[in-house]
Amino acid sequence: MYNIFARVKAPLWSRRSGHRVGSVFRLHRQSGLLSHEAVMKNLRVQMPSCNFTPETYQGMSKERMLEIRKMNCNGMTMKVTYYKEPLFIHRGFMQWLWDVDGSRYLDMFAGVATVSLGHCNPKVMKAAQKQLLHLWHTSAIYVYPQIQEYAEKLVSHLPEPLKVVYLTNSGSEANDLALLMARLHTGNFDAITLRGSYHGGSPLMMGLTSNTAYKYPVPSSLGCCNTMCPDVFRGPWGGSHCRDSPVQTLRECSCTPGQCQANDKYIEQLKEVFATSVPNRIAAFFGEPLQGVGGAVQYPKNFLKEAYKLVREKGGLCIADEVQTGFGRTGSHYWGFQTHNVLPDIVTMAKGIANGFPMGAVVTSKEIARTFAEGLHFNTYGGNPLACSIASSVLDTIKEDKLQENCAVVGTHLLKELAKLRDKYEIVGDVRGKGLHIGMEMVKDKASLAPLPPGDMAEILEDIKDMGVLIGKGGIYGQTFRIQPPMCITKDDANFTLAVFDQALQNYMERR
Repeated sequence: MYNIFARVKAPLWSRRSGHRVGSVFRLHRQSGLLSHEAVMKNLRVQMPSCNFTPETYQGMSKERMLEIRKMNCNGMTMKVTYYKEPLFIHRGFMQWLWDVDGSRYLDMFAGVATVSLGHCNPKVMKAAQKQLLHLWHTSAIYVYPQIQEYAEKLVSHLPEPLKVVYLTNSGSEANDLALLMARLHTGNFDAITLRGSYHGGSPLMMGLTSNTAYKYPVPSSLGCCNTMCPDVFRGPWGGSHCRDSPVQTLRECSCTPGQCQANDKYIEQLKEVFATSVPNRIAAFFGEPLQGVGGAVQYPKNFLKEAYKLVREKGGLCIADEVQTGFGRTGSHYWGFQTHNVLPDIVTMAKGIANGFPMGAVVTSKEIARTFAEGLHFNTYGGNPLACSIASSVLDTIKEDKLQENCAVVGTHLLKELAKLRDKYEIVGDVRGKGLHIGMEMVKDKASLAPLPPGDMAEILEDIKDMGVLIGKGGIYGQTFRIQPPMCITKDDANFTLAVFDQALQNYMERR
């Protein structure tokens, strides 16, 4: 597809150490012979230009930052730096990040799908600055215009009867609140989610999050149950027409038009959960319209529609977790649930809701809200004037800058070109997603579909970073690269990302 380097070959055997090392550019960077900028100049496909120049970093040294991080920050911060050497970020502007040495990176992960409009987006920043001059914080015990203005604007993007808004500080908190609402409204207790799902890290959400990596050996799963994730790539059933995506799996499919055998099988699994694992009446079913942390897993087109019907027959509410899929990211629709032609009883959202400012929301019907109002719910920070002003600007900017449309155009281009890499490399098992919510699942080979080991994933991730692109990873086994960039990226950015991926995969194959 693309050949990145003009003169640099990928692998090198170090006779001195007796070990294979990465690409020549990485070896040179580690030895101080080649700067980040020099590597960029050697690329045949150049990093797209940027008309923003950051100020020179003059803050704390790297060594001091790591010392404090180790001594005073929570232990998890040392485990999730992704790279062998932590990336020391100094500045951001739109889809770009700069480290403390002045090296520029294309951010294709958006602070874990959060900075949806871009770092320091000028329109959002202007709204924040304006509000900071007037009122930072007061709580909902008083009436102030920002929360009313935002609530009205937010629900204008949602169908009836989803018209009552509760504002929180995070997605975990929003999902906690949604589960409480469902239990109170139905009078039932048990909730069902999909395996591989992630709904937050709070003690309550740990039970609904169906991924061992995020669990602790404490009581957290009371009343929480999971069903088989309808993963048409890795699951036992799937075909070549299952997904609402520009890219389908390589599995053969003998289904007649309008029929999906894989969907029927996964629905049977849900029915078996109803028959064996929960009481006759349940409180809720949680589902991400398209899994995020689980690795951008997509379901058969009718799965959620049929699942919602079964859940409601059991007295449960259907809850759409839009923390990663909402606000136009899927391109074709504003909300992920709309791509499945379903209407949830409750919608939760966070991350891109305020472009990185801590905020979340729960939206539901007046009927469910009336039940919840029988008690007293209060949130000190939820919906404060600053958060609402920023979130309101996000809604305006998505519309003004046609970012949903950009997700559809650039995302579809990126997906189709990534599919060519899947066809080119044996280790790329699947490419999937919608809009700018994309996953590339890595395997040892296409015959076994065994997940590519963590060490191998880290090698490729390191190469991609060294060539100037930042991405994420997910999946139960950490085997899926996640691409969820700011929604403002361009086709040139996408093409640069494709070139970097191609070279990194080539480097890996030549090192084997």
